[in-house]
Amino acid sequence: MDRATLADFLRKRRGLLQPEDVGLPRGPRRRTAGLRREEVATLVGMSTDYYSRLERQRGPQPSEQMLTQIARGLHLTLDERDHLFLLAGHNTPRRAMRGDHVNPGMMRVLDRLGDTPAQVMSGLGETLVQTRLAVALVGDETHYTGHARSMVYRWYTDPASRRLYPAEDHDLHGRAFTSQLRAAVTREGPGSRAAELADALLGRSAEFAARWNEHEVGVRLTDQRKRLNHPELGLMELHCQILLDPEQSQTLLVYTAPPGTESYEKLQLLHVIGAQRFPPGVSEPQA
Repeated sequence: MDRATLADFLRKRRGLLQPEDVGLPRGPRRRTAGLRREEVATLVGMSTDYYSRLERQRGPQPSEQMLTQIARGLHLTLDERDHLFLLAGHNTPRRAMRGDHVNPGMMRVLDRLGDTPAQVMSGLGETLVQTRLAVALVGDETHYTGHARSMVYRWYTDPASRRLYPAEDHDLHGRAFTSQLRAAVTREGPGSRAAELADALLGRSAEFAARWNEHEVGVRLTDQRKRLNHPELGLMELHCQILLDPEQSQTLLVYTAPPGTESYEKLQLLHVIGAQRFPPGVSEPQA
């Protein structure tokens, strides 16, 4: 671990970020050229004391998980992230096998969508980061581990994952998810995480095996429209705008609805409901 160079690198990257880059207010009395230490600490989910010690060459060796959080919070590029790992005494993450590092440009876009349901997905259907309203709309999809991180795996192994979508749409969703996994296996090749995921599903789901054997490619949801059954708000018909990062095989999904529609009004109610889920048998509070 090169403490001195690591500290210098963190200070320089912090100095290059402006509050507006990460969705923070600038305030009238800001004297710091870039972000404050406490702001970075909040962004990466650690204490200000811990982060400050890293910049002052006194901190312990950060774990790989902590470095990943720092890289994401500072909006580092892949090359900068690899540099960070090496300075901290760790091997660099394998780029081809780990698609969980969100492009800094994509993160800057997401940071500006705080009042909109939006999330970044990997090429394997893993939700990497969500806005607060995305959690309110579809639930927290970032807490899963192992194969269950992938939506296609949950689709075929966890019946609860389908409740969000109307039953008449299940066939198209299943075909689309399977087609996306087929594309990922072709792109990443044998021995990849995508191939491992497909093999796991072939061993667990006869329904997936049948679809897989159909060898469909390029199946997509019609007109980028999605119908969602929200637990409190009911059926919502939304447009799903997609921004693609081809280098990372990641997509930014943004859910919108035309103003004046019932679904638009329901999206506005998400600000009030948040991620709250009412228990069965308890009606929604009246205004």
